[in-house]
Amino acid sequence: MKICVVGYGAMGKIVCELAKDELAYPVGLECEYKNLEDTDHLFDVIIDFSSPANLDMIVEFAKKYRKPCLFATTGYSEEQITKIKDLANYVPVLRSANLSLGVILLNQLVKQITPILKDNFDIEILESHHHNKVDSPSGTAKMLLESAIEATNFTPNYTRLGNALRKPNEIGVHSIRGGSIVGEHEVLYCGEDEVISIKHTAQSKKIFAVGALKAAHYLVMQKPGYYTMEDVLFGGNKE
Repeated sequence: MKICVVGYGAMGKIVCELAKDELAYPVGLECEYKNLEDTDHLFDVIIDFSSPANLDMIVEFAKKYRKPCLFATTGYSEEQITKIKDLANYVPVLRSANLSLGVILLNQLVKQITPILKDNFDIEILESHHHNKVDSPSGTAKMLLESAIEATNFTPNYTRLGNALRKPNEIGVHSIRGGSIVGEHEVLYCGEDEVISIKHTAQSKKIFAVGALKAAHYLVMQKPGYYTMEDVLFGGNKE
């Protein structure tokens, strides 16, 4: 398998480092190849760790040359997400806000225990990242929130100011930005006289690159369709 990595920032560099012999080349403004059409097209899968601004280039190239795509970028608009989902009609596609295998397991736990606890526990989601992170809340926090809302139909509350009495059917979402925190995500279930906490702490960005390569290996074996990291970890093929 040969991989093309779009984006040569911090994450793109780590993926390229780990990919070793599987790396065809990186594509980015800092690289020899500025866009996908500059390449010789001789690779099997695209891993995108760039920015939403590159989406149209990637989608057009992937459709034209039938290249599976892994989108690890966050901050997409709803219109862009629709374009990514449409691409899945032509090639295997996976989009994930977090590629950490541990975070995907955390999300599965949220899906399993929220229906059990929702009637007797208040739910709060906390996420912490370095001070250079642009989006808030993080894509991973949104993913965890989605899973919790699916199980509860509760309403998210992103801020509490002044007289902020907690409503019974809401999920609090809180963002912390500081220093060089790689990434922390915690889901709290707060009941009477007891608190259940499920937390994941990323200690380096390498874990996201490991997940990206695992997902890339999975995608090249699949038919066109829209896949998730849950499919990668727990199995799943589109018929």
